Amino acid sequence: MFNRRSFIAAAGATLAAPSLARAATLDPRYAPQAVTIAAQYAPNQILILPRAHFLYFVTEPRRALRYGVGVGKAGLEFTGTATIDVKKKWPTWRPTQEMIEREPRTYAKFKDNDYVQPGGPGNPLGARALYLFQNGRDTYFRIHGTTQPSSIGRSVSNGCIRMINEHVIDLYERVPLGTTVTVL
Repeated sequence: MFNRRSFIAAAGATLAAPSLARAATLDPRYAPQAVTIAAQYAPNQILILPRAHFLYFVTEPRRALRYGVGVGKAGLEFTGTATIDVKKKWPTWRPTQEMIEREPRTYAKFKDNDYVQPGGPGNPLGARALYLFQNGRDTYFRIHGTTQPSSIGRSVSNGCIRMINEHVIDLYERVPLGTTVTVL
């Protein structure tokens, strides 16, 4: 017999199933973990190693939290140093003009208009975005969540650093505005 308790349990399991399936596909090495890091990196700094697909948030001398990330395709990646000057929860998104020109089919709904995709679960920037600036100017590169968790550990983006939504939420809460980000 189907009672209220079994109905609620079944509904909860159904809602949890998609997130459990996503989590199961993430290679364990890309899960957040505390690691030792070289002494030259100061606390509250972010270091990104695109070839290894890892982002390190330095928490104290010689200690960091390491997160798996997805990074830019060859020729589209960001390198250098920037600061996080803007942080947004459930950010809006619009591809750059270069992205629209490079992939007109993919971004057809953005061509010849000013449409901006609202924030939410279907937005490519995911749950949070950290905006990278150099000398007070927006680089148009972001550290952000993703709707494509299978992209973690791969070089597939248009240049941004992608993270699992739960991981970028954690990082978002830890980093203050002005945090230095170095991408090697």
